[in-house]
Amino acid sequence: MPVILRLKRMGAKKKPIYRIVAADSRKSPNGKFLETLGHYDPNIAENQVRVNKERVDHWLKQGAQVSDTVGSLLKKQGA
Repeated sequence: MPVILRLKRMGAKKKPIYRIVAADSRKSPNGKFLETLGHYDPNIAENQVRVNKERVDHWLKQGAQVSDTVGSLLKKQGA
């Protein structure tokens, strides 16, 4: 099963909040996912990002791919 780390959009209309999730790449972006790895809130001035680094490392060791957006968020966090 190919796993990808990507964002899942949540929140109200015009006020998005995103979850960073590990999901099967064949499923829809807002469908089922395997595990929640963190949160990203672009509405806050400092773009609040919270990530469980241990679980992200676990999924990367298992061969999970990272989407472009999640990759840039992880790079900014130093994960």
